[in-house]
Amino acid sequence: MPACQVIFAGVFESVTSKPHTPLLDRVNSPADLRKLDETDLVQLADELRKETISAVSITGGHLGAGLGVVELTVAIHYVFDTPEDKLIWDVGHQCYPHKILTERRERIRTLRQGDGLSGFTRRAESPYDPFGAAHSSTSISAGLGMAAGRDLKGGNNNVVAVIGDGAMSAGMAYEAINNAGHLGSRLIVILNDNGMSIAPPVGAISAYLAKLVSGPAHQSTGNAAKDIAQSPPKPDFEKTARAEETPHGFQTGGTLFEELGFHYVGSVDGHNLEDLLPILRGVRDNPQGPVLIHAVTQKGKGYTPAEGARDKYHGVAKFDVVTGKQSKPKANAPTYTSVFAASLIEEARRDGKVVAITAAMPDGTGLDLFGEAFPERTFDVGIAEQHAVTFAAGLATEGFKPFAAIYSTFLQRAYDQVVHDVAIQGLPVRFPIDRAGLVGADGPTHAGAFDTVFLSCLPGFVVMAAADEVELRHMVATAVAYDEGPISFRYPRGEGVGLNLPERGSVLEIGKGVVRREGTKVALLNFGGRMAECLKAADELDAAGLSTTVADARFAKPLDMDLIRRLVKSHEVLVTIEEGSAGGFGSHVLTRLAEEGLLENGLKIRTLALPDAFLGQDKPDAMYARAGLNCDGILKAVFTALGTGSVPAPQRA
Repeated sequence: MPACQVIFAGVFESVTSKPHTPLLDRVNSPADLRKLDETDLVQLADELRKETISAVSITGGHLGAGLGVVELTVAIHYVFDTPEDKLIWDVGHQCYPHKILTERRERIRTLRQGDGLSGFTRRAESPYDPFGAAHSSTSISAGLGMAAGRDLKGGNNNVVAVIGDGAMSAGMAYEAINNAGHLGSRLIVILNDNGMSIAPPVGAISAYLAKLVSGPAHQSTGNAAKDIAQSPPKPDFEKTARAEETPHGFQTGGTLFEELGFHYVGSVDGHNLEDLLPILRGVRDNPQGPVLIHAVTQKGKGYTPAEGARDKYHGVAKFDVVTGKQSKPKANAPTYTSVFAASLIEEARRDGKVVAITAAMPDGTGLDLFGEAFPERTFDVGIAEQHAVTFAAGLATEGFKPFAAIYSTFLQRAYDQVVHDVAIQGLPVRFPIDRAGLVGADGPTHAGAFDTVFLSCLPGFVVMAAADEVELRHMVATAVAYDEGPISFRYPRGEGVGLNLPERGSVLEIGKGVVRREGTKVALLNFGGRMAECLKAADELDAAGLSTTVADARFAKPLDMDLIRRLVKSHEVLVTIEEGSAGGFGSHVLTRLAEEGLLENGLKIRTLALPDAFLGQDKPDAMYARAGLNCDGILKAVFTALGTGSVPAPQRA
């Protein structure tokens, strides 16, 4: 046996010992896949799993979810006429095998790279991606919309929505299921139940699904497919759906889904093609309104290091295929997330009213560490950001100090709750906002671009941003001490700048910034994580003979107008810098200056923010360079304002 086959035989769960001609080399599209004999599909799935592992070992990315749906991906594309039949993947973490089979294998090693394939489904990338996704629990809603559109046009294609059990903890999924049961449109929902999302799912729904899976199997797969084929047409089915004698797949435990108007089929082994293929053909050939197929899978299936990992290799850096060891760079400084977690733990030791809420992201937000220290004061509510915010509001009414730790991109999902349930009532909910700014390989769906804009327009909100890890520690302490209303503080992904941390944060005066270095000609007013680039730019400006002040605003709301007035009156150029969209900090500064008549008298002002575009994935430094939010971008803004157009030669001694 060749050496490579020996290696793979030790790493992969299912691999043949006999040499064979790779089938995957003959499959460029689902049309090619459908030319294969059904008996070839197990081999093809093995090869697809290996190709997925090989690609992600080079690029990094989301691995475990994709490995869990290899057989399901093969079966769907084999049975259904994609892209005429629509296939919607929820979230998109699991879409890499799908991309390999849909004319993108030659580019699969560009995943999550600049100008490469997106790590999620993306409409602009391929007709096989009919709906873009990267946030959870959207697939049933999108699929139902497509099905309704098909019906209005008199079409006959199938619509298949795949959703994970973790995503089923979000209310949006049930809103869609409820509407689908009412409309009665032909829609196929496949519940990919692997027992975990990023973290193990929580709540009554996950317990209910576990009960369905553990219940007795009443029929064989063959009988289940026969049941589907013999089920009455839709009009009769609607009349008899509650009758005990009506067939309901090969278990009869899906009462919740049946009561909501779905024909329930399950549970089925999502890795067994002999089970999957006849069931998928049955629902394809015998349409009877909305159908839910409950497929049980294993996240990380077929790759031993992933199966043994706590998170099943949900998201990985580049890694060695044989050992599974990830090549993560050595950290030079603690991450902002870890600084937040340590700071909150320290404050919670001193204040028993501090509690923490996460929406299924304990590891990503650092609340796994808080949960170890204070399990009774930690609440994981599942993928349910709307509920998380209002739940936090309820805790605040009882005198607690809730920290609703939610990524910037996911806080967007709960904006109405932030407005209606928190801000209008003036409740002191604390919002630690991780992943502020651009996030690199995850691209525009995960960028923290808009929170400063949508929070700083709300009456009574205090909005902060940490320039470095020391400021973050101060802001945690400030949020604990602030009881007058809602307060937020944002911080970027990744490592801090390597500063020595105080043992405990100091409480900041609300609405007061700080000057980092004094100058006389140019003023750089920073809000957030671009401080290091501001200081770098100040060095260049000083060397060019332009004395530069660097100030940290700390607060977008309330603004430190005393500081801003001083900068405006004593400098020729003022540049504001923020890692958020236009309409945020810089816009508020301009508005206040205009109101006070301070935009006159020859002041040259520029506001640097993210461009009015969704930036594709790349390395963070490259993305910030494109956005003009690095040292060079700041210098360009200054010299454009001065009318020189370029950086003069340094005037060093």
